[in-house]
Amino acid sequence: MFRHRFGDVVSRQLDLFAEDERDGLLAEVAEMKTRYDRADRDESEEAYGDYMDVVDATKDALAEMRDRFARTLDEQAAEKYEHAFERAARKRWRWLG
Repeated sequence: MFRHRFGDVVSRQLDLFAEDERDGLLAEVAEMKTRYDRADRDESEEAYGDYMDVVDATKDALAEMRDRFARTLDEQAAEKYEHAFERAARKRWRWLG
């Protein structure tokens, strides 16, 4: 029930994030992943670290968006919303883990 309750707002939030970060964090994730995939053996560890840094920055930005909205909800609803948000974000961007 709560997943459906928050499905629309989460979808809109993720769409907004995708739009806002299309040329920012999301482009950087794609660029760093490509760099890692193409890296020579000697460069792969550093390239992977760079990739994970930008993935972590993206996770942080999404968490900030999630937490800002969750603060407007009561505790029980916030917990359900956070779960729905995390699930939808991981489904949309599998590399979030």
